[in-house]
Amino acid sequence: MSEIIQVVRFLAVSVFSFAIGMILVAPVERLIKRLNSRKVIAKQGTPIFNQMHAPKEGTPVMAGIIIWGTVVIVSLLFFGLSKLFDGFWGELNFLSRSQTYLPLAAMVLAAIVGAADDIAGIVKFRGKNGFTMKERIVLFGIVALLGALWFAFKLEWDILHIPFLGDLNIGIFGYATFFVFVVIATSFSLDLTNGLDGLAEGVALIALSCLAVVAFANQRYDLAMFAGSLIGALIAFLWFNIYPARFFMGDTGAMSLGVAIAVISLLTNSVMLLPFFAFIMVVEAFSDIIQLFSKKFLKQKIFISAPIHHHFEARGWLEPQITMRFWIVSGIVASLGLVIFFLDKLLLS
Repeated sequence: MSEIIQVVRFLAVSVFSFAIGMILVAPVERLIKRLNSRKVIAKQGTPIFNQMHAPKEGTPVMAGIIIWGTVVIVSLLFFGLSKLFDGFWGELNFLSRSQTYLPLAAMVLAAIVGAADDIAGIVKFRGKNGFTMKERIVLFGIVALLGALWFAFKLEWDILHIPFLGDLNIGIFGYATFFVFVVIATSFSLDLTNGLDGLAEGVALIALSCLAVVAFANQRYDLAMFAGSLIGALIAFLWFNIYPARFFMGDTGAMSLGVAIAVISLLTNSVMLLPFFAFIMVVEAFSDIIQLFSKKFLKQKIFISAPIHHHFEARGWLEPQITMRFWIVSGIVASLGLVIFFLDKLLLS
């Protein structure tokens, strides 16, 4: 019976988040238009990309506020209602120190840094389209480090679970270092994936759905509810972001979403399965790294344009084709990740 109640909680939180996300669309869109936050296509340096994406110039950016804003509103609303009422409303609260304080705080901090990057691009801070890559790594590294310190000194977490092998104790500081790497890698990988209408959102939706299943299986129900709130918000956003996109989520959406996915995977101790759950993100990141390495050391390009979704775009694939095919691949590999998770749980139980 308790599992049924948790499923009802998850569905209620997800549906409510979807509704709040839909309501936020209009005011957020007015806000970002007032800020004149619009997509800018560089006029030099990447001629193939520029030619393919020239029609997207002027599309409103920073709409990722809808995603994390929805989660914040739903979290605080249900927390407040749980203090006023018992029963149904009290059951919907999913804020807890051990499970959801960290992913919520990390998501908001990443959203703030991402928004600052987006705004820096709007105002042409120092004449550039936002922060430099080194500055972004440092800023998001600080966010990751704060989360790692919480893991180390509040949760005292030092166990890394490896499927079919069991738990490996890597020490508090070893895990903190690993935490920083996973958060930075995941957030930047999702940001790289965020290059076609609906692509990153669909990939993130699949990853979060898998992580919600893992959280349920591990009886970390509040964490599953947090994932559910993100899923509902993402579906609302994706409603308007599928091709042709009405707006883009910008760094404030992509980076915060990537951080949230990373922290949930770490809290469910399923981070070694994250490459399965977020397979396309891994492919996108490696394609970009391979391209940079090849251009620097071999003086030639492996891909027509990187990351890899731009390569297929340059080869003549239509944008919706790439997005849908990448979603399909992502879903298949993520399903394999869930099979590995449940086999591991069965064999080690």
